[in-house]
Amino acid sequence: MNIGEVARRSGVSRSTVSYALSGKRAVSEATRRRIQEVIDELGYRPNAAARALKEGRTRTIGLVIPPAGGHLTLMQLDFVGAVMEAAARADLDVLLSPSGGDHERSFERLITGRRVDGALLMEVRLDDPRAQRLQEEGLPFVTIGRTGQPNGMCWVDIDSATLISRCVDHLADLGHRHIALINRSADMVASGYGPANRAREGFAQAIARRGVEGAEFYCGDSAHAGGACVEEILRTHPETTAIATVNEAALPGVQRALERAGLDIPRRFSVTGIVARHWAEQFHPQLTAADVPASEMGATAVRFLIERIAMPDAAPTQELFAPPISLRNSTGPAPSR
Repeated sequence: MNIGEVARRSGVSRSTVSYALSGKRAVSEATRRRIQEVIDELGYRPNAAARALKEGRTRTIGLVIPPAGGHLTLMQLDFVGAVMEAAARADLDVLLSPSGGDHERSFERLITGRRVDGALLMEVRLDDPRAQRLQEEGLPFVTIGRTGQPNGMCWVDIDSATLISRCVDHLADLGHRHIALINRSADMVASGYGPANRAREGFAQAIARRGVEGAEFYCGDSAHAGGACVEEILRTHPETTAIATVNEAALPGVQRALERAGLDIPRRFSVTGIVARHWAEQFHPQLTAADVPASEMGATAVRFLIERIAMPDAAPTQELFAPPISLRNSTGPAPSR
């Protein structure tokens, strides 16, 4: 239940409900009484932290969208949607701001113009000057992802290293001895993009621990790049029988390239990875994968930011998500050679 629902049932605007609750402006006694009756009926209680976003605040948060790639993937859009929904439930507006390259002025206006009460930072690099800039400016912020030195910051992240390691374990348990990692592009890895770098570390550690052969391949965020990457894998490492990936945008091309090569999934080739659930369900057959909980992560990030704005001196809050591998139909025993 939120202030919007109270306003709808009272037949007034959100701002009128806000004025009635805060006393910031005068509201007629009849209107105030009607609003109070609805509040009593619904059992509405304003969130304590959200109430602290009071006089002098914009009731707007900034969402700084990625610098790491040239466009938003569907997974990134899932995070944007999750943030928007969570902010709406808290009666907050969201201002989108690009960053990186030609968009630095937009990012600077966001933080120096005090157009927002706080910011969420997406697609974080291990060494991210945007986070440093927000710290310098003193603007409350939370990162979706984490830097290489995350202890003093508020963040939510997915445990890419652990999850890709679990993918390798799953494939090794099925008897696969030659596994490829399809990562993000070489440029993104070189830029220090957190999930890609942590995935490659987890992959290397798991390969060594399980005593299997592994090879990493960089891949752009497109179906075309995914197809080309599979062709390279089969050409340079023909012994490969399984792929683990953190590049969901490449999956349609991965599937088509394996089909062209006559490698039935999962009878002759297995595929798994870390992807959004709808990508996993659109793969054929459906993809065994760690489903990224974008909605839960976005909502948690908004909650952490509201708390940070209300209590800027509190200890940083952090949460690392490691969802289980959802067993579907894209992995099977390694084929006999």
